Amino acid sequence: MESRLLMTLQVAVAGPHKIGAVPHGMRVTAPIASGHFEGPRLRGKVLPGGGDWTLLRGDGVLELDLRLTLETDDGALIHMTSFGLRHGPPEVIAAIARGERVDPSTYYFRTTPRFETGHPKYAFLNRLLAVSSGDRRAEGPIYTIDEIL
Repeated sequence: MESRLLMTLQVAVAGPHKIGAVPHGMRVTAPIASGHFEGPRLRGKVLPGGGDWTLLRGDGVLELDLRLTLETDDGALIHMTSFGLRHGPPEVIAAIARGERVDPSTYYFRTTPRFETGHPKYAFLNRLLAVSSGDRRAEGPIYTIDEIL
């Protein structure tokens, strides 16, 4: 399989809401305040109002459920959802939790973004599969999203 860069996406996460222990783990939700994205065929900003729903499972894996509205620099709106997993050695995950910058190669952070838009220029997004690798930073995650060809 081959891939090519679709975009780099950075989101700014507002204060998390710690729901607490739920039947399948520890649930936290975090509103998305802003962000931006840029790639060879599109660029723009992340509109406020999205969110990241996370579930820390008993096996230490963090399930990620991200939902965003992207606005391109020419005004098109794109709905994006992304499901993923993050896990790694306990000391690395603890450093991330403390807000420290950690080399993303030292832990697993992958998601599967999906896109929906009604704008003809970006209709190609409705027909592709993508995978991303993430880098968790104190100010919010950075996703490198590749289109699967």
